[in-house]
Amino acid sequence: MQEHSTAPIAHGHATGDPWWRNAVIYQVYSRSFADGDGDGIGDLAGLLARLPYLARLGVDAIWLTPVYPSPMADGGYDVADYRDIDPVYGTLGDAETLIARAHALGLRVLFDIVPNHTSSAHPWFRAALRGDADARDRYWFRPGRGPEGGLPPNDWESIFGGPAWTRVDDGRWYLHLFASSQPDLNWNHPAVRADFERTLRFWFDRGLDGFRIDVAHGLVKDPALPDAGKRIVGFDRISDHPAWDQDGTADIYRSWRRIADSYSPPRIFVGEIHVCDNARLARYLRPGLLHTAFQMDLLRSSWRAAPLRAVVEDAVGQAAAVGASPAWVLANHDVTRIVTRYARSQPGAEIDSEWDRTRWTRETPDHDLGRRRARAAALLQLALPGCAYLYQGDELGLEEVEDLPGDIRQDPTWAQSGYTDVGRDGCRVPIPWSGDAPPYGFSPDHAERSPWLPQPAAWADRTVAAQDSDRGSFLTLYRTALALRRVYWADAAAIRWLDTPPGALAFTNGAAQCWVNTGDRAVELPGLPVALASPPVIDRLLPPDGSAWLIDRPRPDPIRRE
Repeated sequence: MQEHSTAPIAHGHATGDPWWRNAVIYQVYSRSFADGDGDGIGDLAGLLARLPYLARLGVDAIWLTPVYPSPMADGGYDVADYRDIDPVYGTLGDAETLIARAHALGLRVLFDIVPNHTSSAHPWFRAALRGDADARDRYWFRPGRGPEGGLPPNDWESIFGGPAWTRVDDGRWYLHLFASSQPDLNWNHPAVRADFERTLRFWFDRGLDGFRIDVAHGLVKDPALPDAGKRIVGFDRISDHPAWDQDGTADIYRSWRRIADSYSPPRIFVGEIHVCDNARLARYLRPGLLHTAFQMDLLRSSWRAAPLRAVVEDAVGQAAAVGASPAWVLANHDVTRIVTRYARSQPGAEIDSEWDRTRWTRETPDHDLGRRRARAAALLQLALPGCAYLYQGDELGLEEVEDLPGDIRQDPTWAQSGYTDVGRDGCRVPIPWSGDAPPYGFSPDHAERSPWLPQPAAWADRTVAAQDSDRGSFLTLYRTALALRRVYWADAAAIRWLDTPPGALAFTNGAAQCWVNTGDRAVELPGLPVALASPPVIDRLLPPDGSAWLIDRPRPDPIRRE
């Protein structure tokens, strides 16, 4: 194993806080970021070549979706081996090189870890299908109900649609809260716990800075596996479901935290946690548990001032109650892209699951409107206290690709829903780097295969190359915002709300003010210097669907990357 020095990276911001409390982390959807070998699928070689782009963008860390060996039934979230790299992405040596080169550029690296379920190709599950009793105990195998056990053990449904149980040849059923090729693990089994602890150490020993924990709220189930009734199994608002958010989960993360803290510098965890409210979310962030958890309420909020403010107030308050830091999210690989969410009419408050699936709607999106709102939302997100997660391509203003043909869709949601839910492929289309036509520099010139999902013909002006020197582009806005964030916002521990007219919200951290106008009329700004604005500000008037950062008092030195 290679040794990887983290010497180029300092730890702790100017306030003395750990780096993760106010970092900006860039999500790399590994299949769709950059293709280095020409097979049409993003890989570690492609990412290595694009690391300077990410460093120049100004983020503090990158998070990679799974690159482990996998049949790829769910984009790699069906893991067959947690301690190796799938050949489609490269080699274990490539992963070690990636970590080392990222560190040399001042970037930390997080991987995904998927502890709720394995792939059905995992050696444990293969042994379970052969009848190995101990292997079966590592999953949830149960007899069926009804005549001859012909009905599933309970009424739980899969996140992807249909029942959460599949019957095997000997008549037993196994639980899978996602695809049938993703059997849920039984975390009551000591071998499961021990093996994941080995996985943590395996990657931490190679210099990995931390993990994003997939479905972090789902590891422990009610052991009685009772019926759920009409309670929703989905992720929008998990409430009192026996498959999710069980109290025993804390014991697992307490053990993980001890392992992370045993390294110098300490490694970190961020949880993907879907729960009923922020009070439940904060329970995962108590001392000795996870460091941060995604704040999904910002993503779920409509583009309206009142619900946005309510989201921020509740999230900041609940996190502060346990000494934690919010982790703000506007997009990821599971939801409609920001531009398209904001390109349609906005509900009065929260975006429920049906509305968020704007892929389904017949309302024609106004992408110009969506981009104005997305630019404004970026400045809001980056001004909030805590850390921020960016999804690849959002810095380019990419929209959801909603017209993908059904026969090329790969998200298991499409098939499992009986071809009624188009799934998440539209936000996972490979991003454009250069050129006037697909593959837009995603793959090398000698590529023999097209990108694994087709790119729109209209993306020529969305490429990195097209936006690189354009002072009004999305990319320039993000680069400028990330640089100024270090100066004015990165060490903000708290904010104070300012009085605003209807349809607007504004707050200050004492060094700068953030103004957001979600209304239909221009808002007059205070007589302070404008550091950055998402649209032009003329005569101190902030246009509708715009945001601006104003300087309350000057800062002599920027907050350096640490």
